[in-house]
Amino acid sequence: MYGYGIEEAVESVAYTAMWTVVSLILAIIGGILVYFLFIKGKDLKLSAGLQKLRDLLDFKIMLIEPILKILYLVITLFIMLSSFSLITVNFLGFLLMFILGPIVVRIIYEASIMFLMIWKNTKIIADNTAKENIEKNNKKETKSKEDKEN
Repeated sequence: MYGYGIEEAVESVAYTAMWTVVSLILAIIGGILVYFLFIKGKDLKLSAGLQKLRDLLDFKIMLIEPILKILYLVITLFIMLSSFSLITVNFLGFLLMFILGPIVVRIIYEASIMFLMIWKNTKIIADNTAKENIEKNNKKETKSKEDKEN
C-alpha cells in the first residue's frame, strides 16, 4: 500500500550509489578543469570579482581568519551568558566561568591565529624574495646587454 518493500529500498540505494559515482567522476573532471584553465591560467584578463575568486581558490586569500574572529566572539559571549545559569547553583562556579572562560577562549584563539600570522609572514617573505630575484635577473640581463654592446 505504501511502497516500503525491500525492492524499493534496494532500488533507492542503487540510485544513490549510482549518483554518488557519477558525482565523484564529474567532481574530479570539474576540479581538474577549473585548476588548469582558471587557477593556473597565465594570461587571463579577469574582472576584480573573478580575480578575488581565483585568489580564493588558489589559497592566496584565507577565509579562516574572519571565521575564527566570529567564532571567538560567539563562543566568548556564549560562555559569559551561560555562566549566569550557575549564579543560583554555585556562585564561585559562576565567577570562575564568567572570568576564566573568556580568558581560556582567548588563549586558544590566539594560539590558532598564530598559525595564520606565520602563514601571512611567510607569504610576505616569499613575495619579497620573488620580487628581489626578478629585479636581480633584470639587472643582470641589462648589464649583459650593455657588455655585449661595448
